[in-house]
Amino acid sequence: MAKIPSSDGSKNLSMNSNGGPEANTSLVVCFGEMLIDFVPTVSGVSLAEAPAFQKAPGGAPANVAVGISRLGGSSAFIGKVGDDEFGHMLSDILKQNKVNNSGMRFDQKARTALAFVTLRADGEREFMFFRNPSADMLLRESELDMNLIKQASIFHYGSISLIEEPCKSTHLAAMAIAKKSGSILSYDVNLRLPLWPSEDAARDGIMSIWNQADVIKVSEDEITFLTRGADPYDDNVVLNKLFHPNLKLLLVSEGPDGCRYYTQKFKGRVPGVKVKAVDTTGAGDAFVGGILSVLALDTNLYKDEKKLREALLFANACGALTVTKKGAIPAMPTRDEIQKILKSNS
Repeated sequence: MAKIPSSDGSKNLSMNSNGGPEANTSLVVCFGEMLIDFVPTVSGVSLAEAPAFQKAPGGAPANVAVGISRLGGSSAFIGKVGDDEFGHMLSDILKQNKVNNSGMRFDQKARTALAFVTLRADGEREFMFFRNPSADMLLRESELDMNLIKQASIFHYGSISLIEEPCKSTHLAAMAIAKKSGSILSYDVNLRLPLWPSEDAARDGIMSIWNQADVIKVSEDEITFLTRGADPYDDNVVLNKLFHPNLKLLLVSEGPDGCRYYTQKFKGRVPGVKVKAVDTTGAGDAFVGGILSVLALDTNLYKDEKKLREALLFANACGALTVTKKGAIPAMPTRDEIQKILKSNS
């Protein structure tokens, strides 16, 4: 049977007034966008065909923060939303999920971002974004909660916050503070091509901070995109084109098939956990939350292949359980649910 990575040290945290844990050594700070996803009430239709939409909280970094908290870990979110009903709803959702939201800011003029998302009958996701500009793009360096960033064991981010100023400069400044404070820098590419001005801009923007990350998570499709069509299953492609000298851990997510891992010393594959998929939204974020929740408690995890494989099986189970329910944040699993599914799969 698979051994579940322990969450010792994350259970007895005192809560602060924002519903998040007090300063501790295993805090994961997630930086970036939080928005409202509008999802069709029926599946397998295009946006144009959808009869009605249901609202759901979204945004990869926020999903990761909730995923970590749901597993008993300690997390915080830094980002900007509109000073509107949706923005305050999102802030409250983080608080309800025990994510420290003291780093959130509210923009008086710009609205909270909206995204219409559907899974078409052919299995492809279709996005339509309303952000011109939305509040998340307008976070300024002066609005950063410096002390919160300095407390981070892990500072986690994606690439959407690199697309527009002033958020791009704020993102770079936050990374610099975290790095100087000794945080592990964690990067989930999370490519959303429609948001970038062009394919080249996306490639250049995503790669512009590549060499600063300690941990990177990338999908097979993203490897193909970033390497201009190279084979994402070829270890040599991954190691020669994407692995950089300072990288501690490179993870390639393979959806239901599990994941691959590459470190400076070893590489391998951990199979997925078999489930019946209902909705794939948030699966990658749950996987990231799973691995970061273990890494925050054992920052040398990437040096021990046995421990790393156990942690990645745990993370795969997090991703798998998320696809058995609708939505991202509501579907994020608890540690007990992970233990059950790993027992039944062993």
